[in-house]
Amino acid sequence: MYTVDLHAHTRFFHGRRSLGDRYDPLGVRLLTELAARRGLDGVATTNHDYYTPFDPAPDVATLPGIEITTDRGHVLVVGPDPPRATKPGALSPAEAVALAHDRDCAAIVAHPFRNSTVRELEDVPFDAIEVNGKHPRSQPLVEALAAERDLPLVGGSDAHYPFEVGRAYTVVEADRLTPESVVDAIRDGRVSARVSRSKGNRLLRRGYRAVHSRKHVIDAFEEPTPGVGQPPGEPDED
Repeated sequence: MYTVDLHAHTRFFHGRRSLGDRYDPLGVRLLTELAARRGLDGVATTNHDYYTPFDPAPDVATLPGIEITTDRGHVLVVGPDPPRATKPGALSPAEAVALAHDRDCAAIVAHPFRNSTVRELEDVPFDAIEVNGKHPRSQPLVEALAAERDLPLVGGSDAHYPFEVGRAYTVVEADRLTPESVVDAIRDGRVSARVSRSKGNRLLRRGYRAVHSRKHVIDAFEEPTPGVGQPPGEPDED
């Protein structure tokens, strides 16, 4: 039995590829150090539309992954051989899932109730649906969706800053922790989602709510910019 955060990022420099590339080695080190402190056995590095192999961490397994921006929302791809890069918005969810399966990876619906209509697609063979740590109040909706689609639930923090890791995570029933064993466990339904209810995470959610409430007041007096989505952590902090 292992605990794994299946959705985490090693950077917060979106749109600044060269700056982010320089930060990634430090970002993954901070991410895994905090994951170890929180008792996790592994963390998947699922950066937006690119995958970089990282050196193994001493105490926490780093699992390969990528978060693909499809034309309907985000799809997590986790496994031994994720694609190195994808063009944002170029793939449909079905194409992203086919790409994942061709590379022996699991395809997961990321944050299905935030900036996504992927959940509306009934004929795409996803492997799991995510309970996202940034809006845990949507968990009952995600559970109902997973039951309707007969898919397992996994958990991921969607951490863009290292201190967010482990806000949600996945319990994986396996004899050993490898990318292959995680994919097998997801497809066999030997996984379950957990949301951290620790005091630290409760305080973090309150802080995010206060920031977002103030931002919404400011945004009400500003003209919205077409095509600009919500920043990481924006929606539905519990």
